[in-house]
Amino acid sequence: MKTLKILPLFAFAFTILFSCTKVLDKRDLTALQPDLVFNDSNLSVGYIDYIYNQNLPTWGGTSGTLADRSDESYGDNKYIEGTLTVDDVQDFGTSLTSSSSPWVKIRAINDCIQRVGAGTLSNNLKDQIKGQAYFFRAWRYFELVKVYGGVPLVLTPLPAVGEANKEAAALPRSKTSECVAQIVKDLDSAALLLPGKWDDPANNGANWGRITSGAALALKGRVLTYWASPEFNPNQLTDRWEAAYQANLQAKTVLEANGYGLNPDYANMWYDEVDNPEAVFVTEYNTTSDDQFKKNNPYDNSTRPKVAGGSGSSNQPVRELVDAYPMIDGKQPSASAYTYDPQTFYNNRDPRFYATIAYNGCTWTLNNIEYPRFWFYYASGSTYAPFTALTTETSPSNTGFFCRKAINPLLSASEVPYIGTDWMEIRFAEVLLNLAEAACGTNRLNEAYDQLIAIRQRAGIEEGADGMYGLKAGMTQQEMVNAILLERKIEFAFEGKRYWDLRRYKLFETVLNGKRRTGTAYTFQPSADIPTHDAFLQVRDALPLDSAYKNNMLMEPKQMDTYDINWRPEYYFFALPQTVLDNNTALQQTIGWPNGTFDPLQ
Repeated sequence: MKTLKILPLFAFAFTILFSCTKVLDKRDLTALQPDLVFNDSNLSVGYIDYIYNQNLPTWGGTSGTLADRSDESYGDNKYIEGTLTVDDVQDFGTSLTSSSSPWVKIRAINDCIQRVGAGTLSNNLKDQIKGQAYFFRAWRYFELVKVYGGVPLVLTPLPAVGEANKEAAALPRSKTSECVAQIVKDLDSAALLLPGKWDDPANNGANWGRITSGAALALKGRVLTYWASPEFNPNQLTDRWEAAYQANLQAKTVLEANGYGLNPDYANMWYDEVDNPEAVFVTEYNTTSDDQFKKNNPYDNSTRPKVAGGSGSSNQPVRELVDAYPMIDGKQPSASAYTYDPQTFYNNRDPRFYATIAYNGCTWTLNNIEYPRFWFYYASGSTYAPFTALTTETSPSNTGFFCRKAINPLLSASEVPYIGTDWMEIRFAEVLLNLAEAACGTNRLNEAYDQLIAIRQRAGIEEGADGMYGLKAGMTQQEMVNAILLERKIEFAFEGKRYWDLRRYKLFETVLNGKRRTGTAYTFQPSADIPTHDAFLQVRDALPLDSAYKNNMLMEPKQMDTYDINWRPEYYFFALPQTVLDNNTALQQTIGWPNGTFDPLQ
């Protein structure tokens, strides 16, 4: 457990800018003059650390987990309601001065790339700074492209904002293919300039979290896998899949050569502080409450049950996710050697189920206290409304389940708001599954099997007599695609991947449209042996859980959505906000939206 870990990449920059008294005696650093910054090794590192702080993704990715827009959780929003307008998606940025604008961030990155070469730094430090800057320019552009398709490519710092420079900044949208090519070029440059692993044994892990060549190649693999997916590649051009395969294979090879791999502990890998082999691209958090330095992880507090100090309001699993997990032999309930009973659905499941799903009556350590049974049922009434006589949980899960992934079991309730659990944007597991997907796309099905088996072996699924860990032998390409997407759904639950998988495979219409996500409501019911709830309270923690469920738990389906889901086909590439179009008349609106003429598939 971390007691205090300042994010090195931000805190070091802050220290450089505000503690270098020798420099402050002579110059005002608020303008960060390039002749000063890129001639000073400390200030130049501080500048690239500022770029990290501006561009690192938050928990769940840049946009969060988006679980409420998929079949992981639920929530009332315009995306699933089908009522988005052109102004609802603001990822493009509507301001050229706000620090949150992607274009302001890109300008700082471009400024770094352009100016660092002219400084007097050592060639090695110049390469390291440029490599990191190239990575984040690629990251910034990919985050735009996966939402909009092609966007303006700006590779040099634009003139300062103002009417005189407005025309120079009025750039048209580049083709999506051009954007992807530039992203790949930047990542190739980053991989050439950066080390495979930062060697800093004397610095107590101060460089932990910096981008490596393997991280750059892993992001390249992700980018090209998206580019080959049906959203961007409706005609399934095989050269795109081949490029994705080669990129992901190279990423895996380079990462393994530098000590990366699957963390042996799926449930607890989030709590490894430094040198976690799974963490390819990571955002660090700390546990300080000091406003000057704090960078606390908001995920745990919003996900943890209220009784354990959190709000418990986010990331509540729906029954559709709960039912997606295979049995411990890796097979779906209908094909498993283990008997499946819907009443005792929690028995003999994939071990990742227990690392992710908290269900009524489960054993769960929270606040360093082991709950022998974590109960959140209702004691009276045969329906889930009105909620009366709730037991244990003062604010229950609406779906009947909580998410327990990456919820640190050892912290006290007072520490929860200041959680320091790091976010792994790219895990080594994703590199393997991206490789599996690209191998499938190029009909290298045996290689796809190899990656799935490695993932399932680490998860703790039984090997089986055939050594297939529950996978069907002799799958077709389409069956393999389905198997990989299911594996990603299980492996990356609540990690911000499922929404993008549904999007890039254009699966919203078949998976969600016309449906309503569901939960489960539990209510105590009397039995011959336990006729009252008071009697149940005396024995419930000692009862076999199966007995409690079968004899004293009434389980009822609960509809979470109040309307049928209606994701619309134009949402696969969002509209540019009208204010953006008004400010830059050279931009075209996306096809499928009012007056749209820009084709994101080019």
